[in-house]
Amino acid sequence: MIRRKVLATMLAVLGTSLSASAFAQANVTFTKPVKIVVPFAPGGTSDILARMIAPKLSLTLKQTVVVENRPGAAGNLGASIVAKSDPDGHTLLLMDLSSLAVAPHLYTTLTYNPVKDLAPVSMISFSPYLLAVNPKLGVKSVEELLAYGKKNPDKLVFAHAGVGSGNQIVGLELAKYWGIQWVTVPYKGGSAAINAVLAGEANVIVNGSTATLPYVKNGQLVALAVSGDKRFESLPNVPTYKELKLPAADSGSWQGVLVASGTPAPVVAKLNTEINAILRDPEVVSRIAAQGASPVPMTPQALAKWMQESSVNFGKVIRENNLKIE
Repeated sequence: MIRRKVLATMLAVLGTSLSASAFAQANVTFTKPVKIVVPFAPGGTSDILARMIAPKLSLTLKQTVVVENRPGAAGNLGASIVAKSDPDGHTLLLMDLSSLAVAPHLYTTLTYNPVKDLAPVSMISFSPYLLAVNPKLGVKSVEELLAYGKKNPDKLVFAHAGVGSGNQIVGLELAKYWGIQWVTVPYKGGSAAINAVLAGEANVIVNGSTATLPYVKNGQLVALAVSGDKRFESLPNVPTYKELKLPAADSGSWQGVLVASGTPAPVVAKLNTEINAILRDPEVVSRIAAQGASPVPMTPQALAKWMQESSVNFGKVIRENNLKIE
C-alpha cells in the first residue's frame, strides 16, 4: 500500500511537471524571422541538414526560417555570432559539435566560451566519417594508401574543414597511428575540402558521409574506410575503421543545434520539441538515411552531457599532438 502511494505521488508530480512544461511551451511565440546560422560554407553536412529542417521548422514556429552561412575559423566565427546574439531563441546555431568540443583545448584565445555562452537544444544527426581519396591517386584500400604514403613522403595532401575541426583531429590520429606524414590543408568547411580533393589540390579527406557519399557514388572519390560500427548498405565493400583496427573508430560528424545562453527554458524546450518531432518525420528520416546518416533526437540535458564527454576525449588527442592556436 505504501509503495502504491509513493508511486502514485511520483506519477502525480511527474504529470504536474509535464503539464507545466507543456503549458509553458504553449505560451512560447516567435515574433520575428528565425535564423539558423551554419558556420561553414554552403554544401557541407551542416548546411544540408539546416536546409532540410528549415522549411518544416518554419511551419511549426509559424515564422520564416532562413539559413545563413558564416564560415571561418573552423566554425568559431559563426558560433561566436550566435553566442553573442539576443537570447530569445530566434538565432540558432547548427554545426558539427566536434568543433565546439575541440575549441577550448585548441585555441589560447576565443571570443566566446562554448560552454558558458551557448545552450544545447538538440542533437540532429550522426554521420560516420568516410576516409576517401581522389581516384587519380591510384589507391583502392587503406593498405595501398599506407604503402603509398611510406613510399612517397609529403605527397599525400590531407584536406579538412579547418584547423581544430573534428576531421582534422581524426586525420592527425590516423597519420600518427600509421607513422606517415601528410600535408594538412585547412578549408572553410567540409564542402570546400571536398572540392579541393575533387580538383586535385589535395588527394585525401576524412569527412562526414552526408556531404561525401554522393561523390563516392558517382566515382569522383574512392572510399577506403568508414567509421562507426557497421558498413554502409550502399557501400558494402568498404570496411569499417573497427574492422581495420584504426583509431577513432567511433568518430563522425555529430550535428546539433544550440542557442545563446540565457535563452528562457520554455523557449529551449519548445525548440527541442519541434526539432525532435521533425527528426521523427518519416520523410526526414528517409532523407537523412539516404545520405548515410542517422537522426539522433536528444534532450538538451543529454546533449550537454555528450558535449562534456566529447570535450574530454578531444582534449586528450590535442594534448598528445601538442596542438595549439594563438
